[in-house]
Amino acid sequence: MTTIFDKILSGQIPCDEVFSDNKCLAFKDITPQAPTHILIIPRKPIKSLKDITKEDQELLGHLLLKGTEIANAAGLESWRTIINTGEEAGQTVFHLHIHIIGGRKLSWPPG
Repeated sequence: MTTIFDKILSGQIPCDEVFSDNKCLAFKDITPQAPTHILIIPRKPIKSLKDITKEDQELLGHLLLKGTEIANAAGLESWRTIINTGEEAGQTVFHLHIHIIGGRKLSWPPG
């Protein structure tokens, strides 16, 4: 099944790009939950954390490192890093993605 993220990666749908390299793409969320809300998606089609394998270890580390670099570049002192896994956890697009959310006080628990 083709997701909106597949269409963004292929260029069929534009995005407000923040960062791009050969492993991932980061862009501003179109429905931000905070002043800063950036999504980081791997170029490799992985449905969710349930579908990762040992060979994805380096890619996952890369995504988290880029998330920190992107948050720092956005001027965030504090932020939340979220990976929703599965429908009951709030995953709505079944292409692994990381949310970087900040720029306001975030409450806990999240939902």
